[in-house]
Amino acid sequence: MGAKGKLLLIGFGPGHEQHMTGRAREAIAESDSIIGYNTYVDLIKPLLTDQAIIRTGMTEEVSRAQEAVRQAEEGKTVAVISSGDAGVYGMAGLVYEVLIEKGWTEQDGVEVEIIPGISAINSCASLLGAPIMHDACTISLSDHLTPWELIKARLDAAGKADFVIALYNPKSGRRTRQIEEAQRILLQYRSADTPVGLVKSAYRERQHIVMTTLGEMLEHEIGMLTTVIIGNGSTFMYDGKMITPRGYQKKYTLGEAKQALRPHQRLKPEHEPWALHQGEEEVEPASSSLQKLAEEAGPEPARGSLRELAEEALSLLNGEESGGKRDVELEPESLFRQETVFEFALSPGLANKKFSAAQMQLIGEVIGDKGEIEYTPDHQMKVTMKTGDAAQVTAELEREGLLLHPVGDVVTIKACDFCDGDKGESLPQLDEIFRSIGGDPVPKRLTIGFNGCGMACYGAPTNDIGIIYRKKAFDLFLGAKTTGRNAHVGQLVAEGMSKEQLVATVVKVVRDFQQRGMPNERFHKFFKRVQVVAGYQYRDVPEPIAVDNVCGD
Repeated sequence: MGAKGKLLLIGFGPGHEQHMTGRAREAIAESDSIIGYNTYVDLIKPLLTDQAIIRTGMTEEVSRAQEAVRQAEEGKTVAVISSGDAGVYGMAGLVYEVLIEKGWTEQDGVEVEIIPGISAINSCASLLGAPIMHDACTISLSDHLTPWELIKARLDAAGKADFVIALYNPKSGRRTRQIEEAQRILLQYRSADTPVGLVKSAYRERQHIVMTTLGEMLEHEIGMLTTVIIGNGSTFMYDGKMITPRGYQKKYTLGEAKQALRPHQRLKPEHEPWALHQGEEEVEPASSSLQKLAEEAGPEPARGSLRELAEEALSLLNGEESGGKRDVELEPESLFRQETVFEFALSPGLANKKFSAAQMQLIGEVIGDKGEIEYTPDHQMKVTMKTGDAAQVTAELEREGLLLHPVGDVVTIKACDFCDGDKGESLPQLDEIFRSIGGDPVPKRLTIGFNGCGMACYGAPTNDIGIIYRKKAFDLFLGAKTTGRNAHVGQLVAEGMSKEQLVATVVKVVRDFQQRGMPNERFHKFFKRVQVVAGYQYRDVPEPIAVDNVCGD
């Protein structure tokens, strides 16, 4: 058995080497490969030596996590980099989610180490003064993954509770209203004069700091690189600094060396009338509340342990004891239940292109008014809907004979209709390929076009992998480029393949792409980079294909 790989989930702070921890620098140095967002890779470039670099753009977080896990499972030490802290809107949670999907456990799986970094709330606060001296929270205004209604609820709760608030991802080219809505919500609870600090690119070359107010903050430039820190009801500005008092002035005279209260007096209840005890001496021990609840339950029956006693007492708080002594109910509408966004594609079958009326009716009923259906060039309908039970949705649609497909960076199989089944001799090979690799994850979405005769009416050669059944055998095409002015069909790499050869070869090509492909790398670029796939040599210019009697045998 080979050596276990290791995942290093690194938070490198604001970006400057001076603000990286020593362990972060060590982890980068000991890595075999570095995986990260383009900008982040550029920020740590002075620390790089001979590591393999995998860099991707925005919205490619999942592919980065998947690639990191794949390489670690091969025995490599892989660094996944995040700005700030990897566990605060960073990559740590996503990597764990990918590992969990693969059945990872800490005992048997690859090793995972999280290296903490300075988060934006801390680095930006240090440039503003001392705005986070009291209770604070972070809220991301990006609604790409979180429902806006939930973000609004969090803003409202934070405003009502007088938290100092750090807003992450406040605005982008497309998302412009969210910061306006946030200001509107918070102005319900705070004065327009509440101090606000805007920090762009903290501790980087283009660092920019603006001191403003809640009422005027939208008059200044705010973008994706800006962190917005909004003070609480006590925050004030002094000499260009944003200060939030901790509350010492309630007990201490800050301008005097000698304090009225001596050290042993400062924690006395009478000097803390704002505390839970309201300035009165507490005589009841803290544990007595559980004892009282147990007494209310009546004579004590035989119990197996103190833990059971505690659980029974706590159940009384939730109104679970028969007799209704503590009937506490929470209104369902007062609780936010976050539903899963379920995305999938569906079709009446691989070769069947005809939906029945019953199927269409069921699709409408299951997806509902708020779901979205989009027709795709893959002869499928892409569905986006919210549901708390994806398994039930799947079962209902499959019972009506519909075929569900995963979406995203997966193997997608596009077949012709085999002339409504009249030329269905190669259907068994289509089904076998679908069972073997259909829907499998790949570095970048890969399409397999399968046509049942030489006419190739559905354009098999224009897909990443093209298959044409002709003269009782199969032709195989690889590496089509389907978009752009230099689009071209795939290379004809094999003719006259047997049924057995075809399935084994296509599976081998896909497995090679899964193993050696880079995140977000299209198949035609992969073929050009590695030069040889499953024994087939890449050629720069597709050779002309002789066209004979295409439909005749």
